[in-house]
Amino acid sequence: MDFELQWLLWALPLAFALGWVASRLDVRQWRRDQKDSPKVYYKGLNFLLNEEHDKAIDAFIEAVQQDPDTSDLHFALGNLFRRRGEYERAVRVHQHLLGRADLPKDDRVRAQHALAQDYMKAGLFDRAEDAYKALAGTAFDTESRLALLDLHERAREWESAVEIARQLESSGTGSFASRIAHYQCELALEADAAHQTEVADAAIAAAREVAPRDARPLLLAGERAAARGDHAEALRLWNTLMSVQPASFNLVARRYAASAKAAGKVGSALERLRSLYEKAPTIDLLETIAALESDPEARQGLLLSHLREHPTLAAAQALLASRTAAGPGTDGSPPATATLPAEDATAVRHAVRRAAKPLHRYRCAACGFEAEHYFWQCPGCLGWDTYPPRRLEDQ
Repeated sequence: MDFELQWLLWALPLAFALGWVASRLDVRQWRRDQKDSPKVYYKGLNFLLNEEHDKAIDAFIEAVQQDPDTSDLHFALGNLFRRRGEYERAVRVHQHLLGRADLPKDDRVRAQHALAQDYMKAGLFDRAEDAYKALAGTAFDTESRLALLDLHERAREWESAVEIARQLESSGTGSFASRIAHYQCELALEADAAHQTEVADAAIAAAREVAPRDARPLLLAGERAAARGDHAEALRLWNTLMSVQPASFNLVARRYAASAKAAGKVGSALERLRSLYEKAPTIDLLETIAALESDPEARQGLLLSHLREHPTLAAAQALLASRTAAGPGTDGSPPATATLPAEDATAVRHAVRRAAKPLHRYRCAACGFEAEHYFWQCPGCLGWDTYPPRRLEDQ
C-alpha cells in the first residue's frame, strides 16, 4: 500500500509536467501557424498587386490549407478564380463556404452574392437568377435586383423587367421611367409582330403614361398610325415629338415627309421643318425639306447654302444627286456634272457617296460602338439612350 501511494505521489507531478510541456508545444505550434499564415497571405497579396495571378492563387491556396476556417481567404481565392475566368473553381470555393454550418450570417450572404456573380460571369443565367433572388431582403438586395434587371433584359423578358424596375423605383433606388417606357415599347413591337394589335396599343399607352415626354413612345405611336393609314394622327404625334424632343425628330424626318404628302399637308409640314432646321440644321432635316420642296431651283439653293455653311460630304452628295436628277436649269444651263463625261460624273458621285458613308453612322456616347442604324439600346454596352440621335457628320 505504501509502495502504490509513493508511485502515485510521483506520478501526479510527472503527469502535470508532461501536460504542461505538451500544452507549450501546442501553443508554439499554433503561434507558428498563425505567424506563417499571415506571411503566406501577404505574399499572395503582393503577387496580386504585381498582377502575378498564378503565383497569387498558389499562395492563397497554401494559406487556405494552413487555415481552412478563415472565410476571408476563401473569398479572396474565389474572387481571384472569377477574375481569371476559372468560374468552376470559383463556384466550388463559394459553395464550400455556403456548406459550412459555422459560417456567420453576414459571411453567408456575402458568399451567396459571390456565387451569384460566378454564375453570371459563367453565363449560367438560370442559376444566377436563382442565386440573386435568394438575396432579397439582404444587404445586397438593391444590387441583386439590378443584376436581375440586367438578366431579364438579356433574355428579353420585358414583363419581368418592368416588374423589377418598378420594385427598384418604389424602393427609392432612382427613376426607372425611361427604362420602363423602353420595355413597354419592346412589348408593343413583339405584340405587333404577333398581330396582337390590342396588346400593342395597351403597351404603347403604358409607355406614354409612364414617360410622356420620352421620344420612343411618340415615335413608335406615329409609326403605327402611319402603318394603318392614319397619316393625320401620325403627323400629330410627330409634331408633338418635334416640340418635346426636337433632336430625336431626325429619326423620323423622312417618314414625316411621306405622311405629310399622303395627308395633303406639305405646306404646314415644310413650315415646321424649316423652323426646326434653322434651330438645329442636320442632313436628315435638309434632305427631308428638299424632298418636299417642289421647286428644283429652291431645292438646289437650299442644298448649296447648307454646303457652304456646313461643308460636309453628305451635303455635297445630296447636292450632286439633286443637280443630276434635276437636269438642265430653267435657263438651259447644264447640271453641275455636265462638264464631265458621263462616266466621270458617275465616278465622282460614287466616290463622294463612298467617302460619306462612314459619316452617316451613329456612335454610342458610352462605348463608341458605331452603327448604320439607330439603336435605342446599344448592342455593345447594352446602355439605353446612349446614341445621340444625330449622325456623326452632324455632331
